[in-house]
Amino acid sequence: MKRRLLLPYSLTILTMAGCSMAPDQTSSEDTASTSHNPANERLQPAKPSKSKPTPSPTDLLTESLYQQHQEWKGIPYRLGGMSRRGIDCSALVYLIYRDHMGIELPRTTRYQAMAGEAINQGQLRPGDLVFFRTGRRGRHVGIYIENGKFLHASVSKGVTISHMQDYYWKNRYWRARRLALEFDDDP
Repeated sequence: MKRRLLLPYSLTILTMAGCSMAPDQTSSEDTASTSHNPANERLQPAKPSKSKPTPSPTDLLTESLYQQHQEWKGIPYRLGGMSRRGIDCSALVYLIYRDHMGIELPRTTRYQAMAGEAINQGQLRPGDLVFFRTGRRGRHVGIYIENGKFLHASVSKGVTISHMQDYYWKNRYWRARRLALEFDDDP
């Protein structure tokens, strides 16, 4: 039994040894064209990476708000609505904060206007809540995006982005509130 195994093992060992001991069979032409001598190379300075810089949390929030606009754009305004069949301004704010920022806000504009910390209009940054007086007792809320733009559910246009300096909104601005978002490192 041992003799039967000896022959196959011997042949395998000889074959493997023969392959590893075969002389290099490249011609002098091949050697000349493929020789590589690191001493003959110049050191090249490292090329700067052309990758995009990592976006800041504020940039990510701004982009997220624009994405929310795309998802909700054109959904009609419906007082008391909380779905894609119709939504009011405070429900839009409530759903975006709950589903995308992990913050549970009150459901109505009246109570959202008391959430967080009061800030001046000049201090607005992405994610802040902006409030407007739209009548004697009417109030409206949106989410500030950037450069005077805010996302909201408009009675006439449905979910849209408007500018705070637009004729209608400019004189109706009431207040702004800032909620503590997880990435906020500014006081």
